[in-house]
Amino acid sequence: MSESLHVKWPMELGAPADSLEAKQNRPSDLGLDIVNPARYHAREFMEKEWEFLWPRVWLLVGVTTDIKEAGDFITFQHGHEEFLIVRQEDNSIKAFYNVCPHRANRVCQIEHGSVPKFTCPFHSWQFNCDGTLASITDEETYDKEIIQHRPGLTQVRCDIIGGLIFVNMDAKAPPLKEWIGLPENYIENYEIDKMHVVRHVRSEWQANWKTGVDAFYETYHLPHIHPQTQGVMEDFSQVDLYPNGFSRMIVPIGVKSHRLADQTTIDPYQEFMMAESGIDPKQFKGSAQEVRAAIQQAKRARGKKLKLTHYDKFTDGQLTDSWATGFFPNVQIGMHPEGVFIMRFVPHPTDPERFYYDNMTLFRYVDDPDYTVPGWMGLPKDTDVTGQLRPDIEHFAVDERADLGEVLDQDVELVSCVQQGVKSRGFKGPLWCEQEDRLRHFHRELDRYLNGQK
Repeated sequence: MSESLHVKWPMELGAPADSLEAKQNRPSDLGLDIVNPARYHAREFMEKEWEFLWPRVWLLVGVTTDIKEAGDFITFQHGHEEFLIVRQEDNSIKAFYNVCPHRANRVCQIEHGSVPKFTCPFHSWQFNCDGTLASITDEETYDKEIIQHRPGLTQVRCDIIGGLIFVNMDAKAPPLKEWIGLPENYIENYEIDKMHVVRHVRSEWQANWKTGVDAFYETYHLPHIHPQTQGVMEDFSQVDLYPNGFSRMIVPIGVKSHRLADQTTIDPYQEFMMAESGIDPKQFKGSAQEVRAAIQQAKRARGKKLKLTHYDKFTDGQLTDSWATGFFPNVQIGMHPEGVFIMRFVPHPTDPERFYYDNMTLFRYVDDPDYTVPGWMGLPKDTDVTGQLRPDIEHFAVDERADLGEVLDQDVELVSCVQQGVKSRGFKGPLWCEQEDRLRHFHRELDRYLNGQK
């Protein structure tokens, strides 16, 4: 067992109470519910989500560095809705339903770009970047009463926090900053607005979107589905639950799992992590238990050398560990100083047993040979990490291999198998342990929406 981490359950990293790393008290009202497994496959449940959940929550649609200049835009599809997000002349950002008020055609049919105006390809109606109507083709053939309200694009509520762009279809929903259940500066400290998308993959999985969320909300499965991670990752994580369905797990990285008997010999991947932080593994005299702290010290020193002042806002643990943070209802972000890994579990528009696993890898580029892309990003060798060009989204159908890396490829198979099992008469509902508290927390918040309590 790792002495430096004092690994035991409940896992606690021992941070001071005033630190963002501090362990949160486990709520006393989590309950012992065993939820009906029909939520993972029933069409009626999917329809209920579309009535009571999706139109009322803030949805993460993109990042600010994707739309830097006036006229830059991105589109994002969520189920049967699609949104158009545009940078304005005054540097603000607005969002619209990507649908023409004339005949409901998608106004913009590409995923990102820059334009002075949007032109619907059906009949060439034009719209300004602020959504207002610019022109109607053959306007003189219209009865004035039909178009006297000058139909423009329908605007959607849009707000930003820490470089993340959200939309909400409900005019009565609370403001974004009130709704997000994370502590002050939790997101902002990472300065995501200075990171750029360097890879974006959207793959279709054979499962319900909640089956996907559940799989990524715990590390209980790590030693069994991903045994290769045990040499460099602790599979007990610190679990913290926040208001409004938000949560996180802090996954210690750079250290061996407490399940391994040999806690002295340094693992090859630990050596790799040391090398990418500027430590020569051959010169390192410590044991495997000391690697994590050594990497933290090396990164702290490199941050000062490169004048990365945001490092001063982080605990030592944040320099190595993954703060896997759940944004209710369908996003998890693996947060690191060098970059973040955004996962969106996007519902299929018609099939409750399919979803889109949409992930964006963001990197904060530093023009220095001592600052390299972390291995955890798993980027292809020819990836441009400078942020000068926004990569196109890589799309993969349900029967295509998305090349997500060894660990995520294992998750694809796992989630598909779980989805088959949730429909079995032999399955009465999930039996969650304390390591799966984030799942219980998530589903309780979901049920509050569906039961009209939110």
